Parts: sequence; structure tokens; C-alpha cells
Amino acid sequence: MAKGTWQPPFALKQANGADPFPTFKFWVEIKSIVVAEFKECTGLSMTREPEKVEEGGVNDYVHYLPGRNEYSRIVLKHGLADADALWDWYQQGLRDGRVKMINFSILLRNVQGDVVKRWNVIEGFPVKWEGPSLNTEGNQVAVETLEIVHHGLVLDKP
Repeated sequence: MAKGTWQPPFALKQANGADPFPTFKFWVEIKSIVVAEFKECTGLSMTREPEKVEEGGVNDYVHYLPGRNEYSRIVLKHGLADADALWDWYQQGLRDGRVKMINFSILLRNVQGDVVKRWNVIEGFPVKWEGPSLNTEGNQVAVETLEIVHHGLVLDKP
């Protein structure tokens, strides 16, 4: 490397030149059992909110300190079938307040079907269930949606 050439503190490309992983091959796993292959999963994100600290006498900049982490809601979309597991999970605690918080994992697979990334979701519970849009003129698959809040994400490298 030539002197003075900047390099990032982390790798920006695949070390072995392999293609990036596809987004269409993923599972949701609860207690080591693959529950379902979902049509869509969004919300795998977190944000650290910086705390602004203004120092007296320092007028050319403001200090920022790392603040709390906030996790986005995970939204899972699934083709509606005979199984009612998502509906039942949402219904738990509806009348008695005993909502069931569970740990579960979202697994990303490569083209061969091997698990390449695993996001472990800590103490998630559903806050919104949405049924399919029904239309006699359409020919789409009926899809149910479950929105989940949680207490954290942990990337577990297989």
C-alpha cells in the first residue's frame, strides 16, 4: 500500500470475493425450531441517539456522547395458511395482560440453504396483527402481518 493511502477500519467488500447474500432466503426460528418462511421481514435496525453536551467557553463545536440504543419494530409478513401461530401469539395476554415475551431468531440463508447470519431477538412480543386485504378482483396470496417490539438484537455468527 502506498504511503498516505487511507484505508477504512473495516472491510467494505467480501474478503473471498464471494457474492453478497440474497435477501429472499430467510427463516424465523423459535426455540431451535423453524417456525415459518416469511414473505418479508423489515425492521432489523437500531439507532444510537447521541446526547448533546454544550461546554461553556467552547463556541466552535458541541460535544456528542453516545446515548441509548433504540430498536425498530420488526415486521413479519407471512402467507396466510391453516396454522394460526401468529394470531395465537398476539391473542395471548389480550384480556389478562399476560403478554408472552419470547426470544427468537431470524436466519438468513445463502443460495445453498446454509445459515450465514442469525439475528437473535431478545424478549419480543407482538403489538400489531394485520390480516390480509381481501379483494375479489385480485389474485394475490392472502398475507398476514405481525409487528413486534423487543429489547434488543444480537448478531450471532454461525
